[in-house]
Amino acid sequence: MSDKTTAKEHLAVQEKQAHDSNGEQTVEGRFFRPLTDIFENPDALTVVMEVPGVDRDDIDIQLDNNRLTVSARIGLERYGSLEPVYTEYEVGHFTRSFQLSSRIDRNRIEASVDDGVLTLSLPKTAEATPRSIAIN
Repeated sequence: MSDKTTAKEHLAVQEKQAHDSNGEQTVEGRFFRPLTDIFENPDALTVVMEVPGVDRDDIDIQLDNNRLTVSARIGLERYGSLEPVYTEYEVGHFTRSFQLSSRIDRNRIEASVDDGVLTLSLPKTAEATPRSIAIN
């Protein structure tokens, strides 16, 4: 298999996956792992996460020790009275956790959401940022 074939397969659209929970949920509804892309540049990691149908106020981002957890809740009441004839999209909450390395500056993490896409900026620490060294 060539590198081009591998790249195309890697970029294929992913199916929505149920979240593997480690215990019982105390919130009504199903939980899914949001589809996520992570990009790196010399200064930061950028995490782009799909959370369709979630309002800004219903997204909770927690940093506890080295674990960054994103939880997004859908207002299920707006779907309760619907009688689907055919569905391809399951409605549910989203949750995802990431273990952060010591290279991430926890005090400068930022988040924004626009049209169902959550973007997290995880700046690298000064020690982890590449730099040029001048020759004397």
